[in-house]
Amino acid sequence: MQSNQEHWLVRASTIRRLSIISIILLALTVAPDFFLSGYGHFGIDGTFGFYAWYGFITCAVMVLIAKLLGLFLKRKDDYYHRD
Repeated sequence: MQSNQEHWLVRASTIRRLSIISIILLALTVAPDFFLSGYGHFGIDGTFGFYAWYGFITCAVMVLIAKLLGLFLKRKDDYYHRD
């Protein structure tokens, strides 16, 4: 028995709620930088929101590297198909 109802993660209302929750959580991770002064060991790590933007850039670079690796490592769709 199949239902015509779409999965809850695909609904526009769920995507909107998850986006709002994500933005709030990200803002809460940067908020302590307003109240606490951090001591940077290397100079740049003492800047405002360092761990937030460093994590974002690192994640984006890892995704790009994975995409580049995919170009070299992928196989044809019929790689395992034997005639």
